[in-house]
Amino acid sequence: MMAEQRERTFIMVKPDGVQRGLVGTIIERFEKKGFKLVGLKFVWPSEELLQQHYSDLASRPFFPGLVKYMSSGPVVPMVWEGLNVVKTGRQMLGATNPADSQPGTIRGDLCIQVGRNIIHGSDSVESAKKEIGLWFTDKEVVGWTPANENWVYE
Repeated sequence: MMAEQRERTFIMVKPDGVQRGLVGTIIERFEKKGFKLVGLKFVWPSEELLQQHYSDLASRPFFPGLVKYMSSGPVVPMVWEGLNVVKTGRQMLGATNPADSQPGTIRGDLCIQVGRNIIHGSDSVESAKKEIGLWFTDKEVVGWTPANENWVYE
């Protein structure tokens, strides 16, 4: 498999997505697209972990509320692999504000308000590496070859 097909992204179902029972729906969308799941957890994150995760937003006025909200219940962090998975994953999520998200996107179809936008996705390859390293150990990200790979990639 060519190196660019091994690009990885970090996707996390937020507490509202977990509470609404949307984990399976979100996984299904990434699987149907043809991306490969290589890491998955169900965790109740600490405020400390979330402060690290969202450190780039630390100076923003909404930061304390974001950390409090994200630590209010379990989340499902995942690692997905595939060609252009960071960019395509962001397109699949839709705009941060669901009101600006197109129908057919996860946020466009499944949520209404920015404070309950159900999912996080890495915004760059560099962010993905940082976020994956924060949430997963090397042993928790599994390299494998799905049987359908030749039907997804030429």
